[in-house]
Amino acid sequence: MGRKIAKVAVSRAVYAIDKPYDYWIPKELEKELVPGMRVLVPFGSGNRGTDGIVLSIREEGEGGPSLKAIQSKLDDAPVLDHKGIQLALWMRERCFCTMYDCVKAMLPAGLYFSLRDQVVVQGDKEAAYQTAEGAALAVQLLDLLYDWGGRGDMEQIRMAFGPKDPNPAIHLLVERGAARLETSTRRGVGDKREKLAVLAVPTEDAMAMVTPKRKTAPLRYSVTELLCTLGAASVKELCYFTGASMPTIKSLEKSGILTLEEREVFRRLPAIQVEPAQPLVLNREQQEAFEGLDQLRRSGQPAAALLYGVTGSGKTQIYIRLIQETRKQGKTALVLVPEIVLTPQLLRIFTSHFGDQIAVLHSSLRAGERYDEWKRVREGTATVVIGTRSAVFAPLDNIGVIILDEEQEASYKSENVPRYHARDIAKYRCVQHGALLVLGSATPSVESMYHGQEGTYHLFQLKNRYNQHPLPQVILADMKQELRQGNASAISSVLRRELEENLARGEQSILFLNRRGASRMVSCGECGQVPECPRCSVKLTYHSANGRLMCHHCGWSQPLPPVCPSCGGLLNFIGVGTQRVQEELETLFPGTQVLRMDTDTVSAAHPHEELLDRFQKERIPILVGTQMVAKGLDFENVTLVGVIAPDLSLYVDDFRAGERTFSLLTQVVGRAGRGDKQGRAVIQTFTPENDVIRCAASQDYDSFYQSEILLRRLRGYPPFQDIIVLTASSVDEMAVLRCCDRLRQALDQELKRYAPGGWQVLGPAPAAVAKVNNRYRYRLTLTGPCTREVRRLIAHLIRSVHQDKDNRGVSVYGDWDPYQS
Repeated sequence: MGRKIAKVAVSRAVYAIDKPYDYWIPKELEKELVPGMRVLVPFGSGNRGTDGIVLSIREEGEGGPSLKAIQSKLDDAPVLDHKGIQLALWMRERCFCTMYDCVKAMLPAGLYFSLRDQVVVQGDKEAAYQTAEGAALAVQLLDLLYDWGGRGDMEQIRMAFGPKDPNPAIHLLVERGAARLETSTRRGVGDKREKLAVLAVPTEDAMAMVTPKRKTAPLRYSVTELLCTLGAASVKELCYFTGASMPTIKSLEKSGILTLEEREVFRRLPAIQVEPAQPLVLNREQQEAFEGLDQLRRSGQPAAALLYGVTGSGKTQIYIRLIQETRKQGKTALVLVPEIVLTPQLLRIFTSHFGDQIAVLHSSLRAGERYDEWKRVREGTATVVIGTRSAVFAPLDNIGVIILDEEQEASYKSENVPRYHARDIAKYRCVQHGALLVLGSATPSVESMYHGQEGTYHLFQLKNRYNQHPLPQVILADMKQELRQGNASAISSVLRRELEENLARGEQSILFLNRRGASRMVSCGECGQVPECPRCSVKLTYHSANGRLMCHHCGWSQPLPPVCPSCGGLLNFIGVGTQRVQEELETLFPGTQVLRMDTDTVSAAHPHEELLDRFQKERIPILVGTQMVAKGLDFENVTLVGVIAPDLSLYVDDFRAGERTFSLLTQVVGRAGRGDKQGRAVIQTFTPENDVIRCAASQDYDSFYQSEILLRRLRGYPPFQDIIVLTASSVDEMAVLRCCDRLRQALDQELKRYAPGGWQVLGPAPAAVAKVNNRYRYRLTLTGPCTREVRRLIAHLIRSVHQDKDNRGVSVYGDWDPYQS
């Protein structure tokens, strides 16, 4: 009988040395261990304990190479199935990250393990000191360990040693047998359990046992009576409804009337109380789109479709019908939304149709709640998942349809390791399950529309609003003209007039400005100095709510000085943010309530659901917000939308700036006139003649697409070419530049062999924000066809950079098709 070997992806393996490592499986674990389970293994020259995940298991004969043994298993059941392991391997190759980075992205934070390394003395105390004789640091370490009861944490030891390195002393004691290293693990969130009382005897016998002492022991009688009705109930509920305490329950257990058991309970958000929905009635246009999509879904072959419909055309109703038909076939469904703020409204609609079959996954849930929702999905209790980007990894089995609502949104792209796009993950999962991918939007991304036009995606279009109401009337307000007329405020005369009309009619308005704070920056009127962040290469933003200048990149802040620190001159406030707009509105319309919604007002104590609920129920006249208010909201009484400064996002160094601005404008304008009343929108701009602004004002996506796709073709941008950005960062700017120069030379030389003439390399150039939190960032931009060979080359070069001692302190990462400048 041979021995069993496991291939393990190790969490402590950095990208430069990331690969599956072989470990020997001890006999006691051979029958229990399966792929997809996490294990504790020794790693590195010091054999420090680390967690890893088993990718595969094989059997080989005796006498093979000497291998380290797995120390223990960390899971009782696999946390990833075979499809999940395949997905993680696929992501690793495309996202230029480690295997374990992908695994962690796929699991809820409650499943993460924290590792605790300890040094434990062993053997006789006198012998231990003899072992350490002549090594002052080893003797010092033994003194500390014995003072601490024979063991000490690594962090505790490092703090006690101060600037001295304790590792040589630790290695000496371990090698000579005077100490050993131990690693303990603790999971972030445990399973929640509750005590359950179960009636142990027939109802008649139980009542006969407590009735004689009803007057002297009324609580025993009340608990037994309730339990006879229910059969079983949680101890917490029994105590709540009867007023009994735990001793009463224990006495009933001793009498043999009930038994106490434990059961697992799920931590969940309070259930949304909604009336069951009536059967959906689709109009002719919706019905045609639904039938086409459902036919694709029923084929059992993986397919992708673009559902392109104007705002208010009823795309959500088509989603629901598709999910209903999917569940009838015993399959599951996944719905992704770009913002957490969109989840509550969508959840109410879906709950009215699917009840308790829904699970919600997004980052605002507590760790325990998210973990338990993940378990409900894995166990099959929930068959419909709604969530944001990370919900794309929900452990659904037998998926029938995946829906990305507002598919053009940049928030579907992760800016942290692993840098994946939810659309790409959804495509891969649809291939695994033979499922249908539906991309829905009123303003599809240029890439998706191109694939729809070319036939790669199936294209379905909704040209009219569901209720047949016209699209909002859009007015362009020229801010240059406003300045000529002496109006330097953030509110144009046009928007002020429209707001006055809305207030007179008792209708609500939404104002959109994608910049929080009061003023974009503060400058001195005498010397022109502008306060900057000492840790980042950006100007500080003024926040009037707390009277401070703040950095939106690293969080650094300082009080607003009364005068210029350099020359004593008076300070000027330049630009506007949501706080400033709120103040101007309160000055223009005294006594009118104005609600502000941005990351400064949304918190755990005041979540977005609470603010939106107030806006709807209290009929607050004006809501001012960032892009949280730009999409997905559906309020019947909102008839006016104002866009304060769209030029902020239009004129930036990003080839997607026009697409992003057009989408934002179209989406926010679509918030008006969702009910029976005619909607209006005012777009304030300094460049009303700009093609993007004009197309957005007329809600003309087709014209925008035609002009944008020509530019993309001429410039060689997606969907015609791929873009890969390599970013190097360090506290030493010159080290970053040297690293980038060497990397550029290697790329120029190697790409000639892999893709002669097909790739262009630009840079090194500073990132849009060159310094963040005292780290300098420079980038190389590559454009061309991203084949597997090219990805392997880039992965090899990134590993080589990290292995080169000349690049010590420099971090390099790759990002395929980045969405942030």
